[in-house]
Amino acid sequence: MTNANDALSVVEAYHRAWTGGDVEGALAYVSDDVRCFAPDEKVTTKDDWRGYLSAFAPRLTGAPEHTRMVESDRVALWYFPQTAATTSTLASELFTVRDGRIVEIRLAFDRLGYAPRQQQPT
Repeated sequence: MTNANDALSVVEAYHRAWTGGDVEGALAYVSDDVRCFAPDEKVTTKDDWRGYLSAFAPRLTGAPEHTRMVESDRVALWYFPQTAATTSTLASELFTVRDGRIVEIRLAFDRLGYAPRQQQPT
């Protein structure tokens, strides 16, 4: 069982890497057999996650954290992934960490928040 401090350290390093544009560095903290759950149902494996992050990370202009929660081997982060389309769309990720690697990622966010303004509902 991973303790809360170790789990948080892994998630912080992962998050710092990908939000800084270093997708491969972030993936070093992810288990090869990670289970991914994202709004895009096709994103389920580490290779899928690599593609997902690689497409999104270059669009990122900031990612200020809102809050976090840690319990044992699970870490939840809420943050605002900022892009040209939004600075206020909240995202949340729930991670499970074992043996120093992230073994599960659950991502939730409002996909419409990232649509160009002219395509967003009024």
